[in-house]
Amino acid sequence: MSGRLFAVVGPSGSGKDTLIAAIAQARPDLHIVRRVITRPSAAGGEPFEGVTPAEFERRRAAGAFLFDWQAHGLSYGIPADLARVLATGRDALFNGSRAMLAEAAAKVPALHILHVTARPEVLAARLAARGRETPEDIARRLARAPAPLPPGVPVTEIDNSGALGDALHRALSALAAEGAAAS
Repeated sequence: MSGRLFAVVGPSGSGKDTLIAAIAQARPDLHIVRRVITRPSAAGGEPFEGVTPAEFERRRAAGAFLFDWQAHGLSYGIPADLARVLATGRDALFNGSRAMLAEAAAKVPALHILHVTARPEVLAARLAARGRETPEDIARRLARAPAPLPPGVPVTEIDNSGALGDALHRALSALAAEGAAAS
């Protein structure tokens, strides 16, 4: 595989989906991976393929995913055809999870992590605006200690607390051919 794979990870409310959409607009040459998730497609958020748990398991057993993971009671899969995209030399980007980064790095040595963060008060306000969780749920979510990022994988830290343009500039710098080194 000669293309680079960029995993966008960070806490809920950090603006990962918004940043990915901005990157996609700025870099139409970049392959944006459409995840398969065990939730209804009408649930909104990022563009994804919603499937039932039974369909997800059938696909997983058939080798349809390059890698997959569980988080927040859902299953997530990255389609196996991503390997063909990377083999052409094309760079790709996906919304990931810390839980699967070590597996992803083992399968795709050219993995680079874009770690999106935001200040706690920004996260809390964004989560509250979604209206999906109670204030207590949000407080618990913010109090959780994040899992560590895997050692040896390049990471670019992106603070998305302020203007989207600032975070986008940082992300695009990491995506630049010379910007793939850890920072």
